[in-house]
Amino acid sequence: MLDPHQLPFSAAVHPQARPAQHLTWDSREAGPDTAFVALPGERMHGNTFIDQAQAAGAPFILTDLDVPGAVRVPDAQAALFAWARAERAHAPLVVGITGSAGKTTAKSYAAAALEALFMPVYNTMPAIACFLIEHSRAGRPLVVEMGIDRPGEMAELMALVRPDVGVVTTIGPAHLEQLGSVENIAREKGEILAGTRGLVGAQAAASYPGAQSYGFGDVTFRGENLRITPEGARFTFAGVPVFLPHGAPVQAEAAVLALVLARESGVALPDAAARLRGVQVPGGRYRVHPGRFTVIDDAYNASPVAVQAALDALQALPGRRISVLGRMLELGPTERELHAEVGQAARQKADVTYGVGAFAAELGERAFATVPELLAALLADLRDGDTVLVKASRGISWTPERRAQEGVGLDVVVQALLQARGDA
Repeated sequence: MLDPHQLPFSAAVHPQARPAQHLTWDSREAGPDTAFVALPGERMHGNTFIDQAQAAGAPFILTDLDVPGAVRVPDAQAALFAWARAERAHAPLVVGITGSAGKTTAKSYAAAALEALFMPVYNTMPAIACFLIEHSRAGRPLVVEMGIDRPGEMAELMALVRPDVGVVTTIGPAHLEQLGSVENIAREKGEILAGTRGLVGAQAAASYPGAQSYGFGDVTFRGENLRITPEGARFTFAGVPVFLPHGAPVQAEAAVLALVLARESGVALPDAAARLRGVQVPGGRYRVHPGRFTVIDDAYNASPVAVQAALDALQALPGRRISVLGRMLELGPTERELHAEVGQAARQKADVTYGVGAFAAELGERAFATVPELLAALLADLRDGDTVLVKASRGISWTPERRAQEGVGLDVVVQALLQARGDA
């Protein structure tokens, strides 16, 4: 229960303000049990949407305005973060996860093994603050995805989350427009390791000499006998057999992390491994749709290291392997070179390569300017037994027309493929 009369900061509480079950910075999510925090935005201030939140029945509004139901403070954002920092102290264990790719997958598996509460898709500072406020007193571990795209952001996140265990999954070129270089990325993300406990994935280990690592091969905590088949990934950890339906190496490495965390938390490994079998990552994150031809939906986002990992997984599968790749965003002045490197890997690991948008020719032998043109050719080419990987950045703030032109947001390709197969 979030009581507006019991807060770790001074506020003028309107008589109509009442306790809430949940807290949101998105007025569309406000309701009779969900209070609203009116924050400044890039385009509009949350105060603009107070009427909407009130109409939805929000129990209180955290704002700098004197309105009915207000918890009035000079700075709503500062108050939200102060509240989150205070509540964080009540959580028994907090795991923070960052990396250039694989954060959401690692989060999903870690949460399953620990029976933890975990962050939803959105991992902005306000979303994390609301999550900590709601769940720190639940008596269960928390798993928080801590993504960054600018210098100094990890320091801000560390001050808010204070993870007991910090994890770096991978390091590679991503958000280069703001972060500048892979070395800067490693340094900024590496701040998450400064807490009580730090762990890094096998790919990231070279960036953090001396850090304890997990995964397969030459690492501190090792899974053994990894086998990837069309049915999924199988391996053992500390003698415990693990099976991940439709899993690939990325999922298997995330499962090793999860089992390390479970063992260190006193969770029985067979029980943790059983829960890993049922993990469902959100759509667009290497979700396999088997059928007369298999569709791998990895279209939520893309960076060079993430595309390389997806191509490695594709290469291990049977049948004719087809890669459908679109533009990767925020790569800075080296973006053409990075797209060409990814395209070269695709040509080595897939039997047929498609590219679409601004760097179509770099990404695939079969290059198309727009998504509709790509789809027409792809659908005509498909055969039973094919495996199709679809991956690109999202560009969610772009118009649908620009998305189609630039080759981002290839979730529409996934839906078209499933529809052609009769599944959507």
